[in-house]
Amino acid sequence: MLTVLPIRYVADVAASRRFYEGLGLALRPDLSVDVWAHLSAGAGEVGIHDAAVSQGRPPGTTELGFATDEPLEAVADRLAAAGYAYDLVDENFGRSVRVTDPDGVIVQIQEIDRATVRRSARSAEGASEPHP
Repeated sequence: MLTVLPIRYVADVAASRRFYEGLGLALRPDLSVDVWAHLSAGAGEVGIHDAAVSQGRPPGTTELGFATDEPLEAVADRLAAAGYAYDLVDENFGRSVRVTDPDGVIVQIQEIDRATVRRSARSAEGASEPHP
C-alpha cells in the first residue's frame, strides 16, 4: 500500500515539527532523527527534512513522495509494465524508486528501513556535520 508522504524541506526541523504537531499531526519517533521528522495524520503523512543537509533543495521546497510497505521491486515492476523508466536508489533511510512524471517532476517512492534510519542517525551524531 502506498501512503502519500510529501517531503517539506525546512530551515529548522524542530520549529517545523512543533508547527505541524500543533496542526494535529503526530510525530513518528521510530522514523525520526535530528534532520528528519516523520509525522502522521489521519489520512497521510508528512516528512520534514533539514534543507541544509538535503541534496540542494532550498527551505520551502516540497517534493511529492510516497511511502510503501510493499517491496520496491513490485512498484518498479508496475512502472516498467506501464512503460515508465525508474531508478532504484540506495538511501541512508532505506531505498527508493524515483520516477519522472509526465510533467518532468521526479516522484519518490520510499521503502523506509527503521534499522537503516537508526544507523544513519548514530553515524551522523559522531560526524562533524549531520547527513540526511
